[in-house]
Amino acid sequence: MIDRIRDENIDFLFECILKLESAEECYAFFGDLCTVAELKEMSKRMKAARMLKENAVYSTIVKDTGLSSATISRVNRSLKYGNDGYDIVFNRLEDKDE
Repeated sequence: MIDRIRDENIDFLFECILKLESAEECYAFFGDLCTVAELKEMSKRMKAARMLKENAVYSTIVKDTGLSSATISRVNRSLKYGNDGYDIVFNRLEDKDE
């Protein structure tokens, strides 16, 4: 998957994201880059991933996020068979809390 999307434009986007230093900077940058709907959709997927990691059932995730079961299934596939991106972030969040 990573090689299928890798190109110089995405490399540049990620370089830009890595320059952000605070939540406020993220709000400013992503507020300019994305629509409100896009941001809300990404945040719902992150919530679904967190809930899946906590062994929540699909019906609860649907109710709490408003995501379709198909989207939740896609997030679940990424958690199980993806590039470990969710795990990288969640592990770092856990390390920060300790």
